[in-house]
Amino acid sequence: MPSTVIDVDYEQPAGTRAGAVCDTRHAWARVPPEPSPDERIALKERIRRLLRERNAVMVSHFYVHPDLQDLAEETGGIVSDSLEMARFGRDHAAQTLVVSGVRFMGETSKILSPEKRVLMPDLDANCSLDLGCPVDQFSAFCDQHPDRTVVVYANTSAAVKARADWLVTSSCALDVVNALHAAGQKILWGPDRHLGDYIRRQTGADMVSWNGACIVHDEFKALELELLMKEHPKAKVLVHPESPSDVIALADAVGSTSAILNAAQRMDAKEFIVATDSGMLHKLRTLNPGKVFIEAPTAGNGGTCKSCAHCPWMAMNGLVELANALETGAGEIHVDPALGVRARVPIDRMLAFTAGLKNGLAPGSLVAGIGAA
Repeated sequence: MPSTVIDVDYEQPAGTRAGAVCDTRHAWARVPPEPSPDERIALKERIRRLLRERNAVMVSHFYVHPDLQDLAEETGGIVSDSLEMARFGRDHAAQTLVVSGVRFMGETSKILSPEKRVLMPDLDANCSLDLGCPVDQFSAFCDQHPDRTVVVYANTSAAVKARADWLVTSSCALDVVNALHAAGQKILWGPDRHLGDYIRRQTGADMVSWNGACIVHDEFKALELELLMKEHPKAKVLVHPESPSDVIALADAVGSTSAILNAAQRMDAKEFIVATDSGMLHKLRTLNPGKVFIEAPTAGNGGTCKSCAHCPWMAMNGLVELANALETGAGEIHVDPALGVRARVPIDRMLAFTAGLKNGLAPGSLVAGIGAA
């Protein structure tokens, strides 16, 4: 049965006085068919065997198919956000990392573990933020602001990371930017404009921003969310900060995928409306069997799909593709060694910063003397 090819049209907004954006408007995704129950069992057994034979471990993102999430945990791997994926792959003894997610995640694993083999189910699994931030145009934008510290979101290519001073994920972005701001540094942010705007409002930092967006989170609608909240008046609203500001304003909790998971477990509520990729619902429901999770709306009444919040590139990760990558070595990630060395600098800074915070160090001590390149 052939894969379904989905054409993905996404509107990057026009450039503004404070930012810039490339003119990418179109991409595609190839979504594999669902295997039958018998095929699923056979594929999982084949993958388990290949993981043992190849000295490999699975690293899966919360947004990929539940089969790949469950299989990662069942075989000693991890299901997590991109920050924990980076840490886990770096520290694990396995010599092959199988990254189920999108391409920048595989590149990050290779940058942190250049001596290891890094495989992905499908190398064409991409990200609108990465596609919408080509390194030549982003570098030119940086060159216009040489006095600013360049902070980039994890959803970027290895080349863009190599141009940055700092890398952040949504779980540590506020802490990093707040510390840089307290140290008197001005920020150049890229590429997600919604996350950048949220951070600017929270920290008061002086920021200029690249004008990109995630095609999933950009589609949440505040008006429709308010109507859904009226239908579920006791529900708590959990929102990812890559969403539009009017959606964020309605949230009871705003944060990374890990923060959303923690909020759902911590809050004394039975119902939750969740504004993030629908792939998160599997883990939310698994960890909270007595609670109800409702997808936030991405379309109005005229939409054919009221809530279609799932990344088409994350959907490209399938059991067949995963087994084939392990069997044949297809989907291997390669990063130019010299580029990898430079791209590792902001990644290591992020990991050292988050480890320092966890160990009780003052944020200012973790950014002292580290400014614009």
